[in-house]
Amino acid sequence: MTLTFWGAAQTVTGSLHFLELDDAGPGGRPTRLFLDCGLFQGRRSESRARNQDWPCEPSTVDAVLLSHAHIDHAGLLPKLYRDGFRGTVYATHATVDLCGLMLRDSAYIQEKDAEFFNRKIRDKGEPEVEPLYDMADAEGVMGLFHGVPYDRTFQVPGGVDVVYRDAGHILGSASMTLDLPGGKRLGFTGDLGNPGRPILRDPTPMPPVDWLICESTYGGKTHEPADLTKDRLAAIVTETAARGGRVVIPAFAVGRTQEIVHTLDQLWNADRLPAIPVFVDSPLAVNATAVFQTHPECYDADLLAYLMTDPSPFGFERLEYVREAKRSKELNGLRVPFVVISASGMCEAGRILHHLRNTIEDDKNTVLIVGYQAEHTLGRRIVERRDEVKIFGRPHKLRARVEVMNTFSAHADEPGLVDFVGAIDRDRLKTVFLVHGDPDRQALLIDAFAEAGLTADVEAPARGDAVTL
Repeated sequence: MTLTFWGAAQTVTGSLHFLELDDAGPGGRPTRLFLDCGLFQGRRSESRARNQDWPCEPSTVDAVLLSHAHIDHAGLLPKLYRDGFRGTVYATHATVDLCGLMLRDSAYIQEKDAEFFNRKIRDKGEPEVEPLYDMADAEGVMGLFHGVPYDRTFQVPGGVDVVYRDAGHILGSASMTLDLPGGKRLGFTGDLGNPGRPILRDPTPMPPVDWLICESTYGGKTHEPADLTKDRLAAIVTETAARGGRVVIPAFAVGRTQEIVHTLDQLWNADRLPAIPVFVDSPLAVNATAVFQTHPECYDADLLAYLMTDPSPFGFERLEYVREAKRSKELNGLRVPFVVISASGMCEAGRILHHLRNTIEDDKNTVLIVGYQAEHTLGRRIVERRDEVKIFGRPHKLRARVEVMNTFSAHADEPGLVDFVGAIDRDRLKTVFLVHGDPDRQALLIDAFAEAGLTADVEAPARGDAVTL
C-alpha cells in the first residue's frame, strides 16, 4: 500500500492524502481512496495551479473519506467531480448537511471570482479563465455523498473498515481509523478540536494505530485559558462601544460564527454587554446556524444543560441575522456602535471585505481576529498590523485597533496535540506523519513529541512524498 501526501503537506490548506491499496480493484487496478479533498487557499496564481493538479486520474478514485466540511478539506470535491470522479463521498450526517451549503456557496464564489477576473483582463486581450468549478459540479458531487454515524464501522472499496470518531473541531468533524488489509491500521486526526470549547464535545481518543496522519496547525503554541474568553470579549466590545466604534469580526461561517454568537448570548444573558446591535452578516453563516440547530447529537453536556434555561443559544434580543445584500449595505451607513460578524474568516472573499473597507481607517473601530490566518491572506496582513492593506485592489490605511483572540480556536494547541497523540498505544504506533501545518510549527511539535517521550518516528512529508505502508 502506498500513502501519498498531496495537500496540506508543509502548509495548512488544501488537505488531500492519497491511499492506493495493493489489491486488484475495479478494472484490475488498485483501489484508490482520498482522505479529504480540500481547496488550496493562498496567492491566486499558486492556488490556481495547485487546485488543477491531482495525484491520479479523478475517474479512478473509488471513494473520498471526508473529515469535515471546511473548504480547505472539502472544497475541491466539485472540481474532482468536474474532472470525472463518480465514486462515493463518506462523511458524517452533519458534514453532509453542511457541505450541501458550503460547496454550493463555494461554487458561487468561484463563478463570481472568474467573472471579476475576466472583466479585469478583457481589455488586455488576455485569454479568459473558467471557474474552477460551477454550481452544476457542486450539485453533482452532493449526489455522491453517503452519510454515516459516529462510532460505527462501515466498509469502503478495497474491503477497508472505517470508523469515524468525534474530532471536536466543527459540527460533524471526525477523526478516522482505517483497518487495512493485513491487519494494519491507519489513523487520521482530521482537524482536532480544542478541549473545553463550548457547543461541541471534546475529541474522542484514538484507538491503537500503526501509522497516524496528524494535524499540526498550532505546534509551538499554547492557547490562552478558555475561561478568559468571555471576559476579554466583553471588554473589547464594551471599550469599542465607549469610543463610538464598531467591532468587526471576520469569522468562518461554520463553527467559529456559532461559537462567537453563543458566547455573546451568554454575555447578554449575564448583562455584560452594552445594548448595541449585533449582526451576523453572512447568508452562509445564517444557513449553517440552522444546520447546527438540527444536530443536537453533536452538542456537549454543557450546551444541552444550557438549553434547559435558554432554548435559543444562537439568538438574543439585540442580535440580527442578515441575509439580503441590501440590508448588509445599510449597515455601513449606521452611525451608532455595533458588532458585525461576517465571512470569510481569512478576509479573502465575502461581505467581510465591505465591512473592513468601511472600518479599518478609523481608530475608533476594532478588528477582532478569532481564527488562523494563512500566509498571503488579507487576514494575515491585518494580524501583522501592516501600515497599509489592499481591499478590492485599493490601498487602505490600517488605523483600526487589531485584537487577536486564540481562545476561539477550533484547533488543538501543542499541549492538546501532545496529549492526544501521547494517549495512543505507543507499543503499536510506528510513525506519525505531520500535516496541516507550516514547517516552523511542525519542527516545534516534533521537539515537543520528543520531550514527551514519544518513541514513534515523526515526519513532516512534503507535497508528493509517498511512503509504503
